[in-house]
Amino acid sequence: MKLLVWGTGAIGGTIGAYLVRAGHDVTFVDCAADHVRSVRESGLHIEGPIDTFTVQAPAFTPEEVVGRWDHVLLCTKAQDTAGAAVQLALHVTPDGCVVSVQNGLNPLVLNATFGADRVLGSFVNFGADYLRPGVVHYAGRGVVVVGEQDGRLTDRARALHAVLRDFDENAVLSENMYGYLWSKLGYGALLFATAVTNDGIADALARPEDRTLYIALGREVMRVALAHQVNPEAFNGFEPAAFLPGASDDVAHASMDEMVAFNRRSAKTHSGIWRDLAVRKRRTEVDAQLGWVVHFGREHGVPTPITARLVDLIHELESGQRELSRANLAELHAVIPAVTPAS
Repeated sequence: MKLLVWGTGAIGGTIGAYLVRAGHDVTFVDCAADHVRSVRESGLHIEGPIDTFTVQAPAFTPEEVVGRWDHVLLCTKAQDTAGAAVQLALHVTPDGCVVSVQNGLNPLVLNATFGADRVLGSFVNFGADYLRPGVVHYAGRGVVVVGEQDGRLTDRARALHAVLRDFDENAVLSENMYGYLWSKLGYGALLFATAVTNDGIADALARPEDRTLYIALGREVMRVALAHQVNPEAFNGFEPAAFLPGASDDVAHASMDEMVAFNRRSAKTHSGIWRDLAVRKRRTEVDAQLGWVVHFGREHGVPTPITARLVDLIHELESGQRELSRANLAELHAVIPAVTPAS
C-alpha cells in the first residue's frame, strides 16, 4: 500500500519503519527538521529488545511534502491534531482516508476537517520512544487495533488492518473502536498520575499505598465512558469491568496487578508523559486526552474531581510551578472522598 505517515516519532516511526521493511511505499513527514534530515541522510533506525534495523524512505517536513495519498496514518501528538489536519488536508485525495494512530479521541477532531466518513481510528499500546534524530526505541509489544468510527467492517478497514498486521501480526480489526479509545483514556489517566512522580510505571502502579487513588481514578473515567454510552474494551491488563459500577476492590486490584506485570515486561520503564515532563521539557497530551474526560463528564453530569485535579497538576509541572515528586500524589488523594463510590 502507498502510505503517508504524518508524524515520525515513537508511534509513526516504529510502525512506519516496519511497513517500509514489509515492502509498503511509505513517505514520512515530521515537523522536526533535524529528525527529517537524519532520516534522509542515514535512514530511520529502530533499536531495542524486539528488533534492530534501519530503513530508507522519503522524509519531508510539512512545508516540503508534495503530493496526495489515499491512505494516511496520522501519528502526531494529540494536541497537534487540529493543526496537522489543516496541513494534511492538502495531501489527502478526495476519496482518501486518514487513520488517527494517536492517544485520545482524535477522530472527533479530524471529523471537523475531513468528515466522519473519511476518518478511522486506531488504538496502539506498544512501548516506544523517540530517542534522538533518526532513532526510535521500540521497547515492548502491546495491542494494536484499527476500525471505522461507526463499527462497519468496510473494505478499507480490512485493507488497513492487513497493513497493520505487517507491523504486528496480532493486530485487531474492531467493530468497537471507541470502546478501545475510552479504555485507553482510563489507562492513560493512570499513566498521567504515575508521571507526576519519578517512579516508573510498574513501580508506581504496584505501590499498595497508592492503589486506592489509581482505582478511584480508573472508576471515574469509566463512569464517564458509560454515561457517554460507550462499551469499553479490555487490553494488556486494563480490564474495564474491574472499574465499572459494582466491581469489587479485589477485581480492581487484580487488574492493577496485570497492568504491573505487563509493564514489567517492557524495556520502556517510564511513560511518554514522564519523558515529556522530565526529559524533553515540553507540553504533554493532558488536555487532548484527559480534557475529554472532564468535558464529557460535565456534559453528562458525572463528577470528575480527580481527573480535573490531575490535569491541573500536569499544567503546573509543564510550567515549572512544581517539581516531579511523590508528594504530588497527595493532591490527588485529597479529592478521593468527593467521588461517588463505585457501587
